Amino acid sequence: MSTFLLEIVTPDRLVYSEQVNSVTVRGVEGELGILPGHIPFVTPLQVAPVFVKIGNERTPFAVQGGFVEVRKDKVVILAESAERAEEIDLERAEAAKERAEMRLKAGKRQDEIDHRRAELALQRAMNRIKISGGNNQ
Repeated sequence: MSTFLLEIVTPDRLVYSEQVNSVTVRGVEGELGILPGHIPFVTPLQVAPVFVKIGNERTPFAVQGGFVEVRKDKVVILAESAERAEEIDLERAEAAKERAEMRLKAGKRQDEIDHRRAELALQRAMNRIKISGGNNQ
């Protein structure tokens, strides 16, 4: 089976760099499956899980936005943040989810920017919880 180099990079560190068989990401237009030899492109990513496949092993990452760049023989995910399941602090993610939900319930007292920040915080927390296995959604 053919492979390509996948790198997941954040502003802080190189999170992942391996030869893989495929990667699945969620772009702004929907879910994308990338296999070796895929046509080159660049697209923004949603706050969503990224799934990396090597052989029969599928590894999830909690990716918090950014971009994916597909090249001839390499895929680079430039993410605001990215974590493997074992790196996620489930208690912290649950607490962040609760805080975001409370801010969203505050409703009319907050401006539109605060509301959007709370929505994004909720998405990030739920993404981390999903990847860490804390909630089977």
